[in-house]
Amino acid sequence: MATPPYVHWRDNQMWLGYLKAFPDYLTQGESIAELEANLLDIHEHLTAQ
Repeated sequence: MATPPYVHWRDNQMWLGYLKAFPDYLTQGESIAELEANLLDIHEHLTAQ
């Protein structure tokens, strides 16, 4: 599954970001790949029926 549109930036050693559709749910990762995995988890959780 492709990562939905998101905003991200680097703060020291961590990548921070949030899904554009859910800006209140900020997450982080040590790499872009980890950040994207965390964002996918958030998306799946918030869109589960």
